[in-house]
Amino acid sequence: MLGIDTRAAKAAWTVFLLAAVLYLLYMVRATLLIVVLSIFFAYLVYPLVRIGERYKPRLIPRTAVVAMVFLFLIALAGVSGAVFGSRIVDEAVRLSQDLPKLLDVANVSERIPLPRFLEPQRHKMVAFVTEQVQAGAGQAVPFAKRLGVGVLHLASNLIYLILIPILSFMLIKEGPAMRQNFLMLLDRSQSKLWGRITGDLDLLLAGFVRALLLLSLATFISYSAALSLMGAPYALLLGGTAALLEFIPFVGPLAAVGVLLAVLGFSGFEHLLWVFFFILAYRGLQDYVLAPYLMSEGVEVAPLLVIIGLLAGDQIAGIAGIFLSVPVIAAIRIIFMRIREAYTAKTGAPAPSPVGLGTNSGLH
Repeated sequence: MLGIDTRAAKAAWTVFLLAAVLYLLYMVRATLLIVVLSIFFAYLVYPLVRIGERYKPRLIPRTAVVAMVFLFLIALAGVSGAVFGSRIVDEAVRLSQDLPKLLDVANVSERIPLPRFLEPQRHKMVAFVTEQVQAGAGQAVPFAKRLGVGVLHLASNLIYLILIPILSFMLIKEGPAMRQNFLMLLDRSQSKLWGRITGDLDLLLAGFVRALLLLSLATFISYSAALSLMGAPYALLLGGTAALLEFIPFVGPLAAVGVLLAVLGFSGFEHLLWVFFFILAYRGLQDYVLAPYLMSEGVEVAPLLVIIGLLAGDQIAGIAGIFLSVPVIAAIRIIFMRIREAYTAKTGAPAPSPVGLGTNSGLH
């Protein structure tokens, strides 16, 4: 009709719809980020919900179990804040008060510890650092203003700390029914395909989020304990900073090492070399033992794709994009593999290798 190829028209229409959906997702990316964080928080809470469902009396409804789990977590957060939060705040206040003295160029050269073979070059190194500091002094005030604006923006978004648990509560309560209703809208073959996809994504997100939490806790405990035993200042503050940065793939741990060494170096901590050796040992243990073991359930992404995803995520959504890059790439891989598997099964071609997920369940 009118010389238009029907298949080409369908393909063009599909591309147009896909582009429109991606554009809409980009326009509502802030709201989408809140939903994603709520999903991640739900995966953190859900193991406790399953334990509660396993041992609850028959007369207690599931909603009551979910509510009790959230109340328990709120109480646990309050106790943790009382035990560690006050000390971390005190260390942060002390560091902010000591910061002008620590960055004073007049006496910083005598505080920073250096190996003996570098002592003869101390004055040359200090002169170079002083020159660089003076050259960048003109950018300090604009940077401070941008930092202040960022802090105010973060403070204005503290309402999300309340909104995210509420959304997580609703997701845990309604998630299984929502999945079932979605699959009922599809025909039999599509329902089977998307049932496998949602199951794999469930396992992926469950393993990824819980692994990040465990790695972050391990980093906080290890860094805080080691720095405290060495007598380093601001031990809990630096350990908490390293734990938070652990949620940002690749870039976060490197930034944590830089911040830790810089603060301890300018503070005049004498055992800086021992801290460096501890960091090397811990990063080796985590990167080659803990992380592969905890991330073994489905988070199988080639390093090249991870790097590309980090760069693209930073361009699209900043730190949030960097944080979400690895699970998004892994999810795309799962969807592609399952669709390819269904296509090859339909056409009779050899099936591809399995996706490689574990058997532990997530939210359903």
